[in-house]
Amino acid sequence: MCGIIGVAGCGDETLSVVLDGLSTLEYRGYDSAGVALTDETLDVAKREGRLSVLQSALEERADPPTGEVGVGHTRWSTHGPPTDVNAHPHTDQAGRVAVVHNGIIENYQQLRDDLREEGVEFESDTDTEVVPKLIAAALDAGADPETAVREGVDRLAGSYALVVTIAGDDRLFAARNDSPLVLGIGDGAHYLASDVPAFLEHTREVVYLNDGEFATVSADDYRVTDADGTRVEKESTTVNWSAEQTGKGGYDHFMLKEIHEQPTALRQSLSGRTDALDGRVTLEELDEPGDPRRVQFVAAGTSYHAALYGAALLRQAGVPAQASLSSEYATAPAPVSTDTLVVGVTQSGETADTLSALREARDRGAETLAVTNVVGSTAARECAHALYIRAGPEICVAATKTFSSQLVTLNLLAEHLAGQDAGTRKLIPALRNLPDDLQAVLDQSVATTVVDDYLGKESFFFIGRGLHHPVALEGALKFKEITYEHAEGFAAGELKHGTLALVTPETPVFAVVTGEGERAHKTIGNVKEVQARGAPVVAVTDGVSEVQRYADHVLAVPETHERLAPVLANVQLQLVAYHMADRLSRSIDKPRNLAKSVTVE
Repeated sequence: MCGIIGVAGCGDETLSVVLDGLSTLEYRGYDSAGVALTDETLDVAKREGRLSVLQSALEERADPPTGEVGVGHTRWSTHGPPTDVNAHPHTDQAGRVAVVHNGIIENYQQLRDDLREEGVEFESDTDTEVVPKLIAAALDAGADPETAVREGVDRLAGSYALVVTIAGDDRLFAARNDSPLVLGIGDGAHYLASDVPAFLEHTREVVYLNDGEFATVSADDYRVTDADGTRVEKESTTVNWSAEQTGKGGYDHFMLKEIHEQPTALRQSLSGRTDALDGRVTLEELDEPGDPRRVQFVAAGTSYHAALYGAALLRQAGVPAQASLSSEYATAPAPVSTDTLVVGVTQSGETADTLSALREARDRGAETLAVTNVVGSTAARECAHALYIRAGPEICVAATKTFSSQLVTLNLLAEHLAGQDAGTRKLIPALRNLPDDLQAVLDQSVATTVVDDYLGKESFFFIGRGLHHPVALEGALKFKEITYEHAEGFAAGELKHGTLALVTPETPVFAVVTGEGERAHKTIGNVKEVQARGAPVVAVTDGVSEVQRYADHVLAVPETHERLAPVLANVQLQLVAYHMADRLSRSIDKPRNLAKSVTVE
C-alpha cells in the first residue's frame, strides 16, 4: 500500500531524486511522508500529511539533508495514527540506522517486549520501529552492516519490503517477503522502489526481487542473495513504457486521462490475439493449461467484479466456474483437484489477498493462472501461467482502463478454455470494433449534464442483470470510491427483496439495459418498480429495448455483441462517477483511505 524509494549514486541530486520518486508514488495512497539521507551521519525529515507538507518543511531548513544514499517513504497508517513520530523512516536510538517498510511485522509486539527488556526505548506506535532497533543491536554486538541487517530481518515474521540505510555506509540494504520491491539499474546509480514509476525517469532496466531475497545496492553495483547468503543471478527486464506515459498529458486528473486511454488499452489487449479470417482467438502464452473441468476465479475489489463477469462467460459456455473474494477463499478455499484451474485476477499482481488465495490453491494441487497488468509481478512469477491484460500504466487509485482490459482479456480466455466455435466467429468482429465503439461513448457521453441534476441526493443505486450485474457493482464501487457518497450495486431482480424499502425520490437509480431479450424486459420491470416509488432513473442503454421511455435520463452506448455491451456501459458509469466527484471537489486520483495496490491482508 505504501510507497518506497531508495537511491544510491545520485550525488548532490539525492534529495530531489528521492522526493520526485515519492511524488510519482502518491497514487498509491498515504497519510504521511519522510526521507532519510546518509553520508557519515544520518539526516531524517518526516511529516504527517501530504508530501507537500514535508517539502515545505525541508525548504524552510537552512541545512537540507545531503548524502550519497537516500530513502523515502509514503505511509498509510496500520499501527498507530498518522503523526510525525509514526511516519517513516524509523531509526535506532543512536540515529545510525534508518528503515522504510511496507507490510506488517506480525511478531513486532514480542520483539518490542524483548528489546525493552534490554533497555531499548521506543518512540512510535508502529510495528516498523523494531527493525532499526534490531539492526542496531546487531551492530552493537560487532556485526558488520550487511550482517546486522540480515540478523535483524531473520527475526521478523510477517510481510515486508524493507530498505535500510546506515550512517557511514554507501550502500542500501533491502529485503522482501510478501510485499513488492523492484531494483532499478541506472548509469552510475541504482534504485530500489515499491513500484517502477518511482525511478522510471532515470532507468527502464529493472530486476524484480522475489520473496526471501536480499539485495545490497551501491552506486556502481548490486548483489542479490537468498536467505542463506548465496548469490542469486537475476535477469533484468526492460519496462516497455516510459515516464511520459505516467504523466497527466494535459488532463485535469489521471482518472480522466485513463478513462480516455481505454480505446488504446483495448487495442493493446487484443493485438495479435484475434484472427478475423480464421475466426479464432490465439493466446500464445497459454498453449497450456489444457482442458480444466472447473475454473475458480479469485480476486478483490474491482478485479472481483471482472472475475464475476469471467465466471459468467464460462458458465454460459458450459464450463463450471465460480468467482470468490480472495480474502474469503484464502481462509476457506473451495475444493480443488488437479483438473481445477484457479485464476487470480489482479491488476497489480501484488494484491496480498489474491496471492494468498493462489498459493492456497497451488498447495492443494490446482493449476494456477494470473490475469494481471504487470509483467514480472509476484502473481505472474508464482503462477504456472500468466495472461497479461496490456492496459499500460494506471496511476489513479480508482481502476478504469484496467477493468475494461480485464473484461476484454477474460473474453479471450473464455474462448480459449471453452473451445471455439461459430460463436467465436461472431464475437471477433465485435471485439475488433470495440475500441471504436468505446471512443464513440467517450465522444458523445452526456454524463456531465446528468450528474448536475443529482447533486445532493442521499443515495445512488446501480442495477443490472446477467453480465450487467458485475458492471452495476463496479459502477457503485467507482462512485463511492471517489465521490464519498453512498452507492450500492444490485442484481436488478433483488430490488424487491429488501432494497425497495430504501427507494425514494432522493435515490437515483442507474439501470443498465441492453438488447431486447428476457433480461432486458425483466430489468425494465424493475425500472418501473423504482419509478413508481418516485425514484429518478438513468438508463444506460443501446436503445434496442424501450427502457428509455421510462427513464429520466439516457446514457447511450452503441449496439454490439451482448458479451461486450457491459464494457461500453461501464465507461458511462465511470464518467458519471468522475464528473460527480469533480463537481464535489473530491480528491479524485487519491481518494481518502484507499491505496492503489493492497499489499497487506
